[in-house]
Amino acid sequence: MTENEAVEKVWNYHHLHHALQPADAIWALGSHDLRVADRVAELWQAEWAPLVIMSGGLGNFTAGVFEKSEAELFAERAAALGVPRSAMLLESRSSNCGENVLCTQALLREHGITLRKVIAVQKPYMERRTFATIRRQWPELEVQVTSPRLSLADYPNEDIPRERLIHIMVGDLQRIRDYPAKGFMIPQSIPDDVSEAFETLIDAGYTGHLISER
Repeated sequence: MTENEAVEKVWNYHHLHHALQPADAIWALGSHDLRVADRVAELWQAEWAPLVIMSGGLGNFTAGVFEKSEAELFAERAAALGVPRSAMLLESRSSNCGENVLCTQALLREHGITLRKVIAVQKPYMERRTFATIRRQWPELEVQVTSPRLSLADYPNEDIPRERLIHIMVGDLQRIRDYPAKGFMIPQSIPDDVSEAFETLIDAGYTGHLISER
């Protein structure tokens, strides 16, 4: 398997291709990619849900980089694209995917809001990890996951160049494999060819986002 084939295989694995249904809320899980907020605005304007939740403080990629919380910057971006502030709730304390869930649950309790179904919005290569985390941490919630509609070729930009993207994708695949044993996610089947792609990319040096050796 060539390096390019491995990259494409891992990228495709991270996508879930959920067919969206109307929901109680559109829930953006914060990150360093403001294009997630663009996708939120698209969904809100298409009336998929009446409420928008922006969740994220400062995390691994934004601490020391963003001057405001991820939730605040996402809200500013969505507001500029036509989402009214009155439709948004902001959670600005979480620093990882699991905390996105716990802190959002606390925020909703404060506001007396109960959700049954959400559309979670994340980066393309974090769809599967986000789904697995929410299903484990909030099992009664029906969750659909989506992301900016960008191809592998179109996704990299100045802030997230292709090489950095590959490092992160490999690390997230490792977490999908290892985190269920820690109780962080539900288990996800990883096909043999995806595991082979993972090893190919590690052997090529894409180890910058691993939590441990392999």
